[in-house]
Amino acid sequence: MTDIERTLVRTLDERRDRLADLARAIWARPETALQERFASQSLAAVLSEAGFAVAWGAGGMDTAFVAEWGAGGPVIGLLGEYDALPGLSQDARPERHELVAGGPGHGCGHNLYGVAAMASALALQAALRETGRPGTVRFYGCPAEETLTGKTYMARDGVFDDLDAAVTWHPSSVNGVWANGSSLAMYSFQVHFRGVASHGAADPHRGRSALDGAMLMDVGVNYLREHVIADARIHAVITHGGQAPNVVPPKASIWYFVRAPRRDQVEAIYQRVLDCARGAALMSGTEFDVGFLTACAELLPNETISALALDAMDDLGGGPAFDAEELAFAAALQATVDPAQVEADLRETLDKAAAGTTRDDLGAVLCQRTIRPNAAPRIMYGSTEVGDVSQIAPTANLLAATHPHGTPAHSWQLTASAGSAVGLRGMDFAARAMALTAWRLIAEPETLRAARTEFEAATGGRKYVSPLPDGARPK
Repeated sequence: MTDIERTLVRTLDERRDRLADLARAIWARPETALQERFASQSLAAVLSEAGFAVAWGAGGMDTAFVAEWGAGGPVIGLLGEYDALPGLSQDARPERHELVAGGPGHGCGHNLYGVAAMASALALQAALRETGRPGTVRFYGCPAEETLTGKTYMARDGVFDDLDAAVTWHPSSVNGVWANGSSLAMYSFQVHFRGVASHGAADPHRGRSALDGAMLMDVGVNYLREHVIADARIHAVITHGGQAPNVVPPKASIWYFVRAPRRDQVEAIYQRVLDCARGAALMSGTEFDVGFLTACAELLPNETISALALDAMDDLGGGPAFDAEELAFAAALQATVDPAQVEADLRETLDKAAAGTTRDDLGAVLCQRTIRPNAAPRIMYGSTEVGDVSQIAPTANLLAATHPHGTPAHSWQLTASAGSAVGLRGMDFAARAMALTAWRLIAEPETLRAARTEFEAATGGRKYVSPLPDGARPK
């Protein structure tokens, strides 16, 4: 590494304890989507103290903010998240123990995510100050990722439009990048049926059941699943179906996610789902309206920046250097997971890895090396609104090991790891890798140009258009 790159690392070393305390504090006060006041204000306060100009309310969300420092180009964006998940309260110990019965918890490690991204922004600021180079560092405080809301609404507001590149990361069981594949584009919407109430026994003929409308719609959607592309996903829950069996329900609501590899495919399936609603309303004698909640585009990984990030990880030693106590904690946590699931996770990771990668590279419990992906295209069957950013500017999504192999996503085990020394060790590595990647984009203009060329070829030069309909508001 160069002297200035050592400055990046030194900046993070000097702040390590403070950053760890902040990540623990956010973990101890988990806040779900659009409620992340403590987390967002805590991150913004650190950046403001460091001289960043902070602007609140991006995308019409109180807990969204953009913090900026520097002048001129290039403009490098660092994306941070900080929302928790409902029902995943858990102490930082390797056995199930809720801190608050039924309460939220950081079962996706976003307490680590936001702090690492913020730390990388501070390190990049230090490097720009020391060298006097032009450049703008921008940290995006992105709420409500778990409801796939934050970045999509921020993107609609245009806050990413002038980025030269974006770098982000996510807690994982490996160290690497999300490359050679995409996530699923997604629409989230509710269908509200309106009927006529009546006595369920004495006057059923006078009633028109809104619940019948919702259930008939879902019958139609279940048959539709046979006639959509194999990589599409449609899932639903009835959020309101009446209050008593002897009252014909006058209101009912059903909530859908529709996903597919490309946004245009989602739109086509969405229209067919609405046809199911129309048919159900006709059959049940009810009416309906659609409440569109949010949407996101598919992820467009940038291989140029991803390769830069992999090299940065190697230069940083390949991964977090977990100590014996951390390895023991992770082993105890892993022991609470079905061994077959751990084995399946390891096999899947090896299947995605570059030729020559071995089990020893992965580690039996915690990964401490950089795992490079193979070139086979793949789809991740979840969704992320990082996809919307990646359709606007060249974007790389790094991964850092913060939990043992086999840990289920959105689980109490992941919450426990996110509040432990294991999670903090992985967070520290992620911050370094993001900072070094972002700095090299500034220090190597030819790499940044190559990333832009790749992006323009992948998008065909088309401009991003928000998937949100007019009038949609964050919920």
